[in-house]
Amino acid sequence: MLDIRQAISSDLEAVTRITAQAYSIWVPILGYSPQPVTDDPAPRIEQGEVFVACYDKAVVGVIAVERGDDHDLIFNVAVDPGHAGKGIGRRLIQEIEQQARSAGKASMTLYTNALMERNISLYIALGYVETGRRPNTARPGFTIVDMKKDLQTNPSRLPPSRS
Repeated sequence: MLDIRQAISSDLEAVTRITAQAYSIWVPILGYSPQPVTDDPAPRIEQGEVFVACYDKAVVGVIAVERGDDHDLIFNVAVDPGHAGKGIGRRLIQEIEQQARSAGKASMTLYTNALMERNISLYIALGYVETGRRPNTARPGFTIVDMKKDLQTNPSRLPPSRS
């Protein structure tokens, strides 16, 4: 059974490893490691912003969220490639959305590279809409896609759990 819990300091190695492995498919396309790979997750773990999905206590997925006043921002979703395709990423997103909804947040937001079309398609399937595109000032020539989901009128469209 899949268990989702808040990450603790001893999860740091797994969070770092899974993030690097999950994003490694994008390095040949982008020519660089995406921000979640280069970001130090330790402060986010300490601040309670990281959650992990576990099978039998082994971490197999990660989500990092930045809490806001009226919305929360998904900073990172990563699943161990050996467990990809099992709905773990969707479950992590559903959990974070439910937390935000329970806290009275109006929406969830996220941003991604325009070249990450598979990820954009997943977010659209989960009810997110594109709200704009902007140049990536840290990476000239690349475009960031901003996305948003209204939590009060757009419930999650996830199928029942298969765990």
